[in-house]
Amino acid sequence: MERRSIMRAGLAAVVGVLGANRAQAAGPERPRQRVAYHLSDQDRVLFVLGNIQNHIDGTGGPGKADIRLVVHGPALRAFHAISIEPNIAELAARLIKGGTALEACANTMKAQGVKLDDLTDGFIVAEKGGVVRLTELQQDGYAYLRP
Repeated sequence: MERRSIMRAGLAAVVGVLGANRAQAAGPERPRQRVAYHLSDQDRVLFVLGNIQNHIDGTGGPGKADIRLVVHGPALRAFHAISIEPNIAELAARLIKGGTALEACANTMKAQGVKLDDLTDGFIVAEKGGVVRLTELQQDGYAYLRP
């Protein structure tokens, strides 16, 4: 009877060690990424939108990361609905549909004389300004990227 107990305990220990090794090999699950992208240069709009799409793809697809794009300065002109380039409109729409939040600087909107309705669909306004919004996002634990 004692032999059986010793064998059971030994078997349980082996199974436990194997299970722990498998769990360790898989590694700890990482928390959902939270990232604030900063865009102010008009000549970098497609590059940054492409980076965001690559980021989404790299984390497993839409909904796997919380991504915010804060746009201010000359870059906001690229999102004026009346003059937006088709490739920018298509990529922005795909990113928004996938959960990326696009935020327009209220100060830039005022300087450019545009309202929210003048921008491509899906933007929200960063009421306190783009740089303030970027700071708030960082304080809330978002990683800051300016590609």
